[in-house]
Amino acid sequence: MRILATAACGRVSGIVRNILGAGACAAALLGAAGAAQAGPTLKFGDDESLSFGLGMRTSATWDEHGASDGSSNYTANLDSVRLYVNGQVTKWLGATFNTEWNGKGSIQVLDGFARFEPTDGFNIWVGHLLPPSDRSNLDGPYYLSSWNYPGVVSQYPARFAGRDDGVTVWGKLFARKLTYAVGVFRGHDHIAGAAAHSGEPLVAGRVAFNFWDVEDNPGYFESSTYYGAANILTLAFAGMYQKNGVGTAAVRGNYASWNVDGLMEHKVFDGGAVTLEGAYYHYSTGGVFDVSPSFNNADPNDNVGGLTQGNAFLISGGFLFPQPVGPGKFQPVVRYQEFHATLTDRKTRQIDASLNYILKGHSARVSLDYAHSETTGSGDDDRVTAGLQLQF
Repeated sequence: MRILATAACGRVSGIVRNILGAGACAAALLGAAGAAQAGPTLKFGDDESLSFGLGMRTSATWDEHGASDGSSNYTANLDSVRLYVNGQVTKWLGATFNTEWNGKGSIQVLDGFARFEPTDGFNIWVGHLLPPSDRSNLDGPYYLSSWNYPGVVSQYPARFAGRDDGVTVWGKLFARKLTYAVGVFRGHDHIAGAAAHSGEPLVAGRVAFNFWDVEDNPGYFESSTYYGAANILTLAFAGMYQKNGVGTAAVRGNYASWNVDGLMEHKVFDGGAVTLEGAYYHYSTGGVFDVSPSFNNADPNDNVGGLTQGNAFLISGGFLFPQPVGPGKFQPVVRYQEFHATLTDRKTRQIDASLNYILKGHSARVSLDYAHSETTGSGDDDRVTAGLQLQF
């Protein structure tokens, strides 16, 4: 259920061995997790029901420059706990309510929207939800092929965890091969003194076509790997526009951004799979520098500030080994991200090398990830993360 390699390796080898040991213990404990079932569903009549689910991500990370003084540090994190609730009133009318505990001591509303779903080809969702955008954002952290979210390149504006308040019309046409979604949302920089204080909305849209098998996801959501369950070849285009969406009330810029993304996954060797993913992004602020996220004492979840004009791309490749090892299969994944901020001529790059141990698809997996990042004028950084993900 969803609502959603460098020479530096030598410097972290000791930490890697420690985290590998922790990962192996976690894998052993998860041996029985592969049999976990979906959350319970309460039936109140022929069409009325209420279903529940739970998601959790926890990790241990060593960061070369993670301490406040720039030195290395080690942290253990409960990154995310999500409670999923879906209610159905009739066959075509329902509601979704999901929460997120983000590891910082608070529980926030992740999703809260009504669902009018009369046909495959035409549906309406209204409330607090994910706007149509790139594959990574529609994956969310739980349905990526790599452990870390690709925040270097995926930079569409949002309030909390990629969400915003608005309405989306979506559907699946041509035997569900084509998925479209278009919506109108509250948008960016709606605060006194900022560019959009007068109330201009944000418009977002996405269209994706499945050339091979249909991607089996709820709504217009996506995944970046299906672990060999289908042969996937999908190409998609997404974009957002908001008049006066960037800057101050005195110096405003129109926000206009788009991306194209693609996914190819093919079954090989009777149980294995090759996965390739790519995306290109163009972000425009009309040549205007945005305000800071703390502008006018804005709350971090107010969707204020921080947008950058530039171009970005992502490429990723993975291979699911067909032969099980114990209760699961291994899947190495390598991903490269690059963002070029054109107003400052500043580049940020990141390489992730992940080794996933897949027990039950996205419902139970252990991951070990090495990330190397570098930014013009800011040096580089290395991180090693061991992560555990469960969904019920």
